[in-house]
Amino acid sequence: MNNTLAEARALVAAVREGLGDGSTAEVGIAPSAVLLMPMCRAIADSPIQLGAQNVYCEPSGAFTGETSPAMLVDAGCRFVIVGHSERRAIFGESGDLLRRKVAAAIDAGLNVIYCLGETLDQRERGETNDVLERQLAEVLVDGTDWRKITVAYEPVWAIGTGRNATPDQAQAAHEFLRGWLNEKFGDTASAEIRIQYGGSVKPANAHELMNLPDVDGALVGGASLAADDFLAIIRATEGS
Repeated sequence: MNNTLAEARALVAAVREGLGDGSTAEVGIAPSAVLLMPMCRAIADSPIQLGAQNVYCEPSGAFTGETSPAMLVDAGCRFVIVGHSERRAIFGESGDLLRRKVAAAIDAGLNVIYCLGETLDQRERGETNDVLERQLAEVLVDGTDWRKITVAYEPVWAIGTGRNATPDQAQAAHEFLRGWLNEKFGDTASAEIRIQYGGSVKPANAHELMNLPDVDGALVGGASLAADDFLAIIRATEGS
């Protein structure tokens, strides 16, 4: 929940200029819902993709304050983030609701960045893999179109805290996730599904994280609000 319209326009203009024509990274932005349509215009004729931070699982109806998948498509979105730790922790979103959101978004033609991750207490109790497996299994069910899915590992204890998982911790979690995807969907899916890291990604740690064998990109939070920092992270993915 950041940026006025003027601030968002200035930020996106700076990112567009910094990317130029030669970037090999796939870049997306996910502004707040009220900024989706103006940001769609701001990135027109650029390689930047538009996404949303949230979606509801019904096509229409008496769900005041919610946004349907079709509305997001109408606004120019190509992807949506589902299951972010703040949606789980602050708004109490359950696995069943997230499964329905993922299915509805995919049915509408949207790609989904599905977020998951453990709290500090869960990690200290040695439950990281159990948590990740549960969060995968309750949403990515038989019949899920894995070609529309990106998985984003965001250790909750590393979001907005200035802490981040060590390279070994990040790689171990991503390797576990890829192994589960292999068992569920097969070799092709596990190789092709992107698994992003999203926990206090900054220019200082981006290159090391992006060079881990099972890290396929970054879900960037606070650092995306400064064009220079965001561009530095994008350049780190290009060099990985």
